[in-house]
Amino acid sequence: MVPRLRQVSRGDAAESVLPLYDLMFGERDPVEQPGTAAGTPGNWWTVFALVPDVLDHAVRGFALYRNPARRLDPKLRELGMTRAGWARGSQFVFSQHCKSCRDAGLTEEQIQAIPSWSVADCFSPLERAVLAYTDDLVLGGGRVADATFAALQAGLSDEEILELTYTTSLYEMHATISRALRLEFDDRDDPVVELGDRGGLVI
Repeated sequence: MVPRLRQVSRGDAAESVLPLYDLMFGERDPVEQPGTAAGTPGNWWTVFALVPDVLDHAVRGFALYRNPARRLDPKLRELGMTRAGWARGSQFVFSQHCKSCRDAGLTEEQIQAIPSWSVADCFSPLERAVLAYTDDLVLGGGRVADATFAALQAGLSDEEILELTYTTSLYEMHATISRALRLEFDDRDDPVVELGDRGGLVI
């Protein structure tokens, strides 16, 4: 897998990047010997290392949403993030956060139903509201129906809704970046191409 931007080797990495490389790759050079313990290529890290303060900002975002001080239930957070990855078409974000859903306590049935949540009966009314809200954020560009927002407010505080909005939108951004730069599992050709010969009947 080759991302669209160059990767930063260990020898060229800024001092602030090296502890992250140590954490993710051990003593290896992640460009010469790619791969993380989680089974991903790891090029999200090596491309973001092009601009160390951007990498640092992104990593602080990870720490923020996992902070124990967060009020939002991790199950709801992961539902939003995972659905955002699916809706934005990011194989990387969707795949990684399916795993995080398991860690947060969602059932296998629920995880498998995230792509088709609207016809699934394994989600609570609040979980369905979170999924509908996520679709409004990602697919609707923030155009949220009053009824959807009311369903959220029936089960979440204002603080929890803000956290949900922020983390879901953050992961829509990560999904978009991963696809645009062809990072990790999003290094895939567009599946929508012309097929068949160039002539013939058009219907």
